[in-house]
Amino acid sequence: MLDGERLKILTESAKYDVSCSSSGSKRSGEGTLGDCSKGGICHSFTADGRCVSLLKILLTNKCCYDCLYCVNRRSVDAPRASATPDEICELTMNFYKRNYIEGLFLSSAVERSPDYTMERLLETVIKLRKQYGFGGYIHLKGVPGADRLLIERAGMYVDRMSFNIELPTENSLRLLAPQKSAKTIFAPMRQLSDDIYKDEPGKFRRGFLPAGQTTQMIVGASPEKDGHILRLTQGLYDKYKLKRVYFSSYVPTNFKTEYLPTTPVGLLREHRLYQADWLLRFYGFSAKEILDEDENLEVGYDPKCHWALKNPHRFPVEVNTADYEMLVRVPGIGIRSARRIVSARKYGKLDFEMLKRMRVVLKRAKHFITVGGKFFGNDDFRVIKNLLLLDSSSDNYTQLSLFSNDEISGSVLTGEV
Repeated sequence: MLDGERLKILTESAKYDVSCSSSGSKRSGEGTLGDCSKGGICHSFTADGRCVSLLKILLTNKCCYDCLYCVNRRSVDAPRASATPDEICELTMNFYKRNYIEGLFLSSAVERSPDYTMERLLETVIKLRKQYGFGGYIHLKGVPGADRLLIERAGMYVDRMSFNIELPTENSLRLLAPQKSAKTIFAPMRQLSDDIYKDEPGKFRRGFLPAGQTTQMIVGASPEKDGHILRLTQGLYDKYKLKRVYFSSYVPTNFKTEYLPTTPVGLLREHRLYQADWLLRFYGFSAKEILDEDENLEVGYDPKCHWALKNPHRFPVEVNTADYEMLVRVPGIGIRSARRIVSARKYGKLDFEMLKRMRVVLKRAKHFITVGGKFFGNDDFRVIKNLLLLDSSSDNYTQLSLFSNDEISGSVLTGEV
C-alpha cells in the first residue's frame, strides 16, 4: 500500500503538468467500474459548469535527465519516491470508490531509460483495466524516445496521451534539456496521430485514444516570443490533430543557473496565449493574423481587440448583413452571440435593444458595428484603444479565469470573445 509520505512526494512532483484536463470519452465494456463519458477531468470545468477531479500522480520522481527547469531533475536535492503498478492501481480504485476522483492522470520521471519507464507505465494501465476492472478515464503521459510498440499498445488502454514539447525551439531544448530533442518528441506525436486514424482516414480508430492527444509548453523559461509559440501551436493542430495545446507560465525552481529567469513570468501572459489559442481553434483566425512572429501579445487587451485595432478598414460591421465569419471577429460578439444574431435576423431586422438581450458585450462591440445603419460608438480608434485598455484593467487574471456572465476576453467556458 502506498504510504502517505510517498503519496505526498509523487503528487507534489506532478503538479506542474497542466495538460491533464479532458472533455471526456466513451469506452465500452461490461463488468468494469467507472464512467469517463460525462465530462472533463482533473479539476476541469465542463460545459454545464460542473467541477470534476482526477488523481494526478507520478509513478516515480527519480529521473535520469537533468532538465534545468524541472523540479525532478537529477541534480536537485529533493526527496525521491516510487510506486509500484499495483500500488497505483489500488490507490486509484480506492479513491474512485470513495468518490474522491473521476479518473487518473499518470505520469513519470524518466527512470533508467525511456523504454524501462514506458514499460512500467504500460504495465500499470493494463493492470488497472484488466485486473482491477477500472473503466473510468485515464490520461497517460508518454515518454519521448520509448519504443513505438510500447506507445501504440498504451494507446489501446488509455483515453488520452500527451507528449509534452516543454520548450518551443530545438535550441532551447538543447540548452535547458540536453537529453531531449524535438525529434524524439514529435515522432510519437506523429505516430499517435497516424494510429488514431489508422482504420479509416477522418474517423477515429475504435478503442484507440478516444479522447485524443495533447501537449504542453512552458512559457517564459526561454526567450521565444508569443508569435513563434502561436505559429508552433497552429502547426501542431494542423499536422498532428491535437485536442489541446496547454501553456504553463514558468515558475522559478532553479536559481543556480544563468540560463533561466529568477522571477515568475506571471499568469497574464499565459492567459493571453489561451485567448489566442481559442481564436485559432474556434474563431477562424490564423497565427499570422493575430501577431508577428517576433512579437508578444498585448497585455492591456485581449488578442481579438488587438486584431480589430490593427484592422480599422474592416469596421464598422453591419450586424444585419454581415456573415457569421465576420461577426465572430467583432470584439464583444462571441460564438453564441453570433449564432443568435444570424438566427434572429431571419425573422426581421435587429436593433440595439435586441443585441442587449442577446448578451452581446456592447461596451466593446458598439465601436465596431452598425445596427440598421446607425453607429453608437466612437469612430476614433485612438480613443477606442484607451477605452478598451481601461475596460480590461478590471479583469481578474488567474490561471482559470473562466467564470463570468460577461465576455471575459476569451472565456473557455462560454466560448464568447
